[in-house]
Amino acid sequence: MSEFRYGSVCSGIEAATAAWHPLGWEPAFFSEIEPFPRAVLSHHYPDVPLHGDFTTIEGNEYGPINLLVGGTPCQSFSIAGLRGGLDDNRGNLALEFLRLADRTRPRWLVWENVPGVLSSNGGRDFGSILGGLVELGYGFAYRVLDAQYFGVAQRRRRVFVVGCLGDAGSAAAVLFERNCLQGNIEERGKKSVQKGEIAGTLTTRTGVANDNYSVEQGHLICDKYGPRWIMPIECERLQGFSDNFTKIPWRNKSAEECPDTPRYKALGNSMAVPVMRWIGERIKKVEEL
Repeated sequence: MSEFRYGSVCSGIEAATAAWHPLGWEPAFFSEIEPFPRAVLSHHYPDVPLHGDFTTIEGNEYGPINLLVGGTPCQSFSIAGLRGGLDDNRGNLALEFLRLADRTRPRWLVWENVPGVLSSNGGRDFGSILGGLVELGYGFAYRVLDAQYFGVAQRRRRVFVVGCLGDAGSAAAVLFERNCLQGNIEERGKKSVQKGEIAGTLTTRTGVANDNYSVEQGHLICDKYGPRWIMPIECERLQGFSDNFTKIPWRNKSAEECPDTPRYKALGNSMAVPVMRWIGERIKKVEEL
């Protein structure tokens, strides 16, 4: 898969690139509007074009891409929010993602969101998204994946939709292994994603945090010293990023002076790197067949 290029929208701090760099894939562009994630992207990937509002991408200014990836804002679909769905401007960005796919026409699409999207507006919102894929000529598959089964110590369930231009079978082959396609979703043997080993403890210099937890909850945790707040470096590990990935120069301050608050927010909004790596590896295998 030489010269496999992807475009990323609602990029955040680019879990996709952290996951896919070992595959040899090349980012054609990022698109992000939040200041701190943009600073993280500029710090780590200064040579990659960094767009703002992805709805203004015309489709050809960054060259052809093989894949378009994005996790559009989840607040309008989350059961913890007001659930405005596609009527909410943020929710409507899911449809804008499809419009960008229509303008760029990549072979592959990867879209991520919270499980609440499945029931938003009685399921009609998700149906509209899937119907849009069909209208654009994409076969698709979707599946809820939980980060705790991919080697990180947090529960993080997300819906992943994979689309393949004109080929539903290839999309299904990415998200579902042979046993799953035979109806055995719960058990796939020793290498099961759904029944695999759950990542348990997070070891840090300050002790061992027990049990699993979610980056999004801001949760106190307990280690051998008692209750304490989780640290940004631990959030990075929970999401599968390298240590201090978000510790960057920020607003005329050095990396050592980088505040914790924007780091927590950026990490909480990110995808889990190991899950994205698994999806990328599956796409790569399908492409090589």
